[in-house]
Amino acid sequence: QVQLVESGGGLVQAGGSLRLSCAASVTIASANVMEWYRQAPGKSRELVAAVTSLDITDYADSVKGRFTISRDSAKNAAYLQMNSLKPEDTAVYYCHIQGSYFGDYDEWGQGTQVTVSS
Repeated sequence: QVQLVESGGGLVQAGGSLRLSCAASVTIASANVMEWYRQAPGKSRELVAAVTSLDITDYADSVKGRFTISRDSAKNAAYLQMNSLKPEDTAVYYCHIQGSYFGDYDEWGQGTQVTVSS
């Protein structure tokens, strides 16, 4: 079973930056896509950013120009650099991976809390 471990969340003031990390127990070269989602209290989970196996990236309109998703195949990890953070970015952030390695996998991390104070 593929496991994901997120880290890097925390409390930051508005305008600040955080870098989230997502470490995978599988070679991410096998992943079709790695994504970051977030879920704020009382809201549904939403896609924040995605990176494909061809390093094509996509972002939610609300984070374009502020967040950057990347991945490092040597470390089997994905990252989310978050700049110019706003209070509305406060949420639990989840890493998601989907691919195939001796069988298909589709897994979520446990989540990491990001809190942006005004």
